[in-house]
Amino acid sequence: MAGRALIVVDVQNDFCEGGSVAVKGGAERARAIEELVRRQAGGEYREVVATRDHHIDPGDHFSDHPDWNHSFPVHCRVGSEGGEFHPEFAPAVASGAVGEVFFKGAHSESKSGFEGATGDGVGLAEWLRARDVDTVDVVGIATDHCVKATALDGVRAGFGVRVLLDYTAGVARETTDRAMEELRAAGVELTGDPVVRA
Repeated sequence: MAGRALIVVDVQNDFCEGGSVAVKGGAERARAIEELVRRQAGGEYREVVATRDHHIDPGDHFSDHPDWNHSFPVHCRVGSEGGEFHPEFAPAVASGAVGEVFFKGAHSESKSGFEGATGDGVGLAEWLRARDVDTVDVVGIATDHCVKATALDGVRAGFGVRVLLDYTAGVARETTDRAMEELRAAGVELTGDPVVRA
């Protein structure tokens, strides 16, 4: 019987308070997501995975004059503290409750977790299908950027997708509202309310 997976998107230092592209409420969501993962150990989810921005040289994605849509200040460079998982979420990874990490964006913008791959080069969709997953819940940072992109790509890849908004943080109200409209139009189920404090 097919099962459900939880995809935790980019809960990293640079996307939380104090980071180079901080989203207000990010640290609080990191804590809530870690608790969600711990509660679900052996429960509702067949698999729990995380995505991680992992930039080496993403070209125009890094900019001194960012448009805050396709270009941003330098963030999540490979080997940097900003690229590490936030300390409120990191225990879920260290404990093994997160079964796999998918790295994305080494040489590109790459917002969607479905553009990421394991250290062995296995893509997210392939990895999930190999474990008989057909539906996914998406949480993380930011609602209006990488969470949205991951959810939309999940639908395109043929998965049933739900975004748990209580476990997301959005950059701005306008873009978050627009993201939710796009997600609903694509058939993504939305539950709860995103944290938006900008």
